[in-house]
Amino acid sequence: MTGRIVIADDHPLLRAAVRGCVEQSWPGRDVVEVADAASARAEVGRGDVELLTLDLHMADSAGLQTLMAFRQDFPAVPIVIVSASEDAKVRRGARELGAAAFIPKSAPLPLMREALTAVAEGDYWFPEEGEVTEQDASNLEKLARLTPAQRRILTLVSEGKLNKQIAHEMDISEATVKAHMTAIFRRLGVVNRTQAVLIAKELDAAVPPAGA
Repeated sequence: MTGRIVIADDHPLLRAAVRGCVEQSWPGRDVVEVADAASARAEVGRGDVELLTLDLHMADSAGLQTLMAFRQDFPAVPIVIVSASEDAKVRRGARELGAAAFIPKSAPLPLMREALTAVAEGDYWFPEEGEVTEQDASNLEKLARLTPAQRRILTLVSEGKLNKQIAHEMDISEATVKAHMTAIFRRLGVVNRTQAVLIAKELDAAVPPAGA
């Protein structure tokens, strides 16, 4: 029994192009197209998903934070990033945070099929990253080492949530939130929430121009 493929992108023409490549690389699967991250989450949450292709910059997306959230909530589902961003830091971040592939939207269809076929065969596929500063690479590696709970808390902190609100949303005690925050500071090498949020904001990096 084969599973489903979820294509998440807010551009219909791009979804159609990805769908054509998916149907060749992953034949016989049901393909579901969605236009936002919330719909993608709902579809993946239904189960039986073999692959998610994800645009990082839909209306309700937050760059690499969106990838991080999907990876922590659905660790068994391979995720292929299809992005308009050409930023080397975004490509590096996608790899560090557990994506199976990164396909630039500018890639020709044969290259897109090559990447999707590689993932179908259990492999990874990434284009050359280009130059990434030492500091950026270090911060991305630190973020990648956070536990799922720590990543979730850092995302909520980045949204301006207080410890009490985080505790309520995650159904844990405030003391547990504080313990996680202490661990987050230590892993990121920072001393306060503001510094932690500045590093986390790197996951929002390289938002493409409007219409990209």
